[in-house]
Amino acid sequence: MKKKSIFAVVALALGMTLWASTSDNVIEEVAWMIGDEPIYKSEIEQAYQEMLSDRTPIAGDPYCVIPEQIAIERLFLHQADIDTIEVQESMVQMQVESQLNYLITNLGSREKVEQYFRKPFAEIREYYATNMRNRSRVQQVRNNLTKNLKVTPSDVRRYFDRLPADSVPFVPLQVEVQVLTINPVIPRQEIDDVKARLRDYADRVNRGESDFSTLAILYSEDGSSVRGGELGFMGRGQLVPEFAAVAFNLNDPKKVSKIVETEYGFHIIQLIEKRGDRINTRHILLKPKVAEKDLQDALVRLDSLRTDIVDKKELTFEEAVGYVSQDKDTRMSRGVMVNQQDGTTRFQMSELPQEIAREVGKMQPGDISKPFIMVDPKRNREIVAMVRLTNRIDAHTANLSDDYQTIKDMYENARRQEIVDKWLADKIRTTYVRVEDGWRGCDFQHKGWIKTANQ
Repeated sequence: MKKKSIFAVVALALGMTLWASTSDNVIEEVAWMIGDEPIYKSEIEQAYQEMLSDRTPIAGDPYCVIPEQIAIERLFLHQADIDTIEVQESMVQMQVESQLNYLITNLGSREKVEQYFRKPFAEIREYYATNMRNRSRVQQVRNNLTKNLKVTPSDVRRYFDRLPADSVPFVPLQVEVQVLTINPVIPRQEIDDVKARLRDYADRVNRGESDFSTLAILYSEDGSSVRGGELGFMGRGQLVPEFAAVAFNLNDPKKVSKIVETEYGFHIIQLIEKRGDRINTRHILLKPKVAEKDLQDALVRLDSLRTDIVDKKELTFEEAVGYVSQDKDTRMSRGVMVNQQDGTTRFQMSELPQEIAREVGKMQPGDISKPFIMVDPKRNREIVAMVRLTNRIDAHTANLSDDYQTIKDMYENARRQEIVDKWLADKIRTTYVRVEDGWRGCDFQHKGWIKTANQ
């Protein structure tokens, strides 16, 4: 742990409060000591205020829960030092920028973020960077502790058999779905019109007649329009390749890029600032619209295909997917949709795109929907789709035959927690810990913090 002056260590070990040398004002009140590192009352208060502002639920007295959480983090970080665990700084900065962009979007501007936190933006950035580094290092220690965990089907079965009845999870309605989509071609004239508008915006900015951010607020079809098109600092890997290739070659903040086409539409970009391997830009996004006639033609085409599958039985849904579907994520898997949250083929209704959920809610297993128009959630453009309901698992109390993966996950999580708790108990027992008067009257989650023999 970090080294301190002899006076500080002795004073803290004796439970003293540190005083300013030139006045009678208290600098910091020490609440806990973990090894030679203090947990200050101000740290606890700051964490409490953040939990309140984030509406994070606190299970118990915050002046008991929070210092224990900080103490546990200190133990993990000390182990991370021993194991020489480091984090990828580019990943930390990526997470920080994402958080700061979220704050700016929700509070309205960088200045309002500073007002909310009552700190300069640079301090807010460093605070989040430190938190995210620590969080990453703690997670790596936890992963190292449990990396050798192996689970067999018999382990899962024994775990399930011993579960109290009130601990067996209730599984909501789930469905398995196949999808077939057509992406109608956008008319060339529509694309030309979009490019002409973007060229006009770029010329107006380059001539000094208009401000890029104002045009972004007025015309951009991206969520960043509320911030004048500003994206915040991002690494190359956070941006789609076509956008990144142009953005990272910009050097003059007064000039606007050429038109860039990505899967989201057409952009023009303005450089704000470069900082190492990260860049902050503004952009204006326009999305060419699919013509109503082309959508209707695609509906007719899929309706005819449905007749061939359902009525004429000339081909299967899976065969039709291989011949017709333009959805790159499902075409090679016979149209089977995969839940990105857990990697399974099962979806709760709320996890499906709303248009698909609306159709599936009216279907029975084996049914194929009529064609319908939906918004592609990735590209945010209209497409035409048809779905087949493969399986419907009604809401039920979990059982091994239908919900093995769910129960296996529960068992693995329980075993991981047992391993971590055992490690923590040993660390608490062998680490110098002092909890000051006024902070002891707690029902702590972990035992052994109060070392009565030493105090």
